[in-house]
Amino acid sequence: MQNYYLTLVLKPDLEDKDKDRILDAVKKRVVGEEGKVSKEDKWGSRDLVYPIKKNSKGFYMHYEIETEPARVKGLDKFLQLEEDILRYLLVRV
Repeated sequence: MQNYYLTLVLKPDLEDKDKDRILDAVKKRVVGEEGKVSKEDKWGSRDLVYPIKKNSKGFYMHYEIETEPARVKGLDKFLQLEEDILRYLLVRV
């Protein structure tokens, strides 16, 4: 098991139910069989330094996770394909 930091920037105009759907899907991908989310922080809506896909704001979410390195590729692919995620950063600690 490895420790990772995952920071997401979601579209600012999403409704709460859509944000919750995305965040729950991310947690399910992380947890999988043996992983766990050790810390979860909602940073809220913030201004972006530069526009991303014509958005000047984004909703930030930060996780500290523990998962198998083999599951990271699947998580990375899922994050790339989710169109409501503007940017993400996944870093091994």
